[in-house]
Amino acid sequence: MRLLILGGTKFLGRAAAEAALARGHEVTLFNRGRTNPELFPEAEKLRGDRDGDLPGLEGREWDAVIDPSGFVPRVVGASAELLRGAVGHYVYVSSISVYSESQEPGFDESGPLVELEDPEREDYLGSAEAYGGLKALCEQVVARTFPGSHANVRAGLIVGPHDPTGRFTYWPLRVAAGGDVLAPDHPGRLVQFVDVRDLGEWLVRLGEDRTSGTFNATGPERPLSIGELLEVCDRAGGAGAEIVWVEEPFLLDHGVGVWMELPLWVSREFEWFQQADNSRALAAGLRFRPVEETVRDTLAWARRSGASLVTSGQTGTAGMAPEREAELLRAWRER
Repeated sequence: MRLLILGGTKFLGRAAAEAALARGHEVTLFNRGRTNPELFPEAEKLRGDRDGDLPGLEGREWDAVIDPSGFVPRVVGASAELLRGAVGHYVYVSSISVYSESQEPGFDESGPLVELEDPEREDYLGSAEAYGGLKALCEQVVARTFPGSHANVRAGLIVGPHDPTGRFTYWPLRVAAGGDVLAPDHPGRLVQFVDVRDLGEWLVRLGEDRTSGTFNATGPERPLSIGELLEVCDRAGGAGAEIVWVEEPFLLDHGVGVWMELPLWVSREFEWFQQADNSRALAAGLRFRPVEETVRDTLAWARRSGASLVTSGQTGTAGMAPEREAELLRAWRER
């Protein structure tokens, strides 16, 4: 298969490129050449910018394209329109965030989506609503441009080696450091995420098979609680950490930031966000490696790369500073 990847050297695109090359495909990467340009010397590299510099894509044909880097409808529309007739199948990476705040646990792909008051806005990092609403509009652009020959993949939290956000990496690192670990609410709360390598390979197979449809792409296959996840982290880290479960009202009263400052934690009114029905993706071939492998490999990569416990990036700062954690634990015990 001749496969075009828009991006391909950072995180999810990188995992898709690795999977595609391992499966023997002819891979072309289109990007600015600024992030890890030394990767994948065996792949063809076209230089350009999705926002206004697309001539490098003209006059070519591919069997499929994977788009893991589209956030704004105008930009996604420009590349989709240029590739119409030149690409057989369009695989667009969307997000679970497209769903409006009115879902029930176990929600499927038919749930209502975020609708923006201003569909022309482009500040996709301005809020969760803006991010989800713009992703939903991007899905519509792809569906209109490639009717019957596209897949809209609504990914959950993507985790694993090379994650630039730190939103999952915090837990393997923090638990491996040992001592008293502040954990949110109670151990039975469910969490969902998908290993970047599993998602990347599946995106390639969607292109291979020209699978069309809309999919909630998150895992694992069976329900997983945060208590179980932290047990896995403790076994991987080997430090014998002591998990201290701190109740949600205390966390909220002390201004602890959901999702980012304390990764994987959302307030109870939004627990549905981590309980998506992924049966459609499973039926289309999405498979998950063991959680133990994801945790172990993430921890190994984080140690090897010198990843920080608290990570500042484009999407904000993820992770709780040690002094903040110590202060909260002290207050929790003295309450």
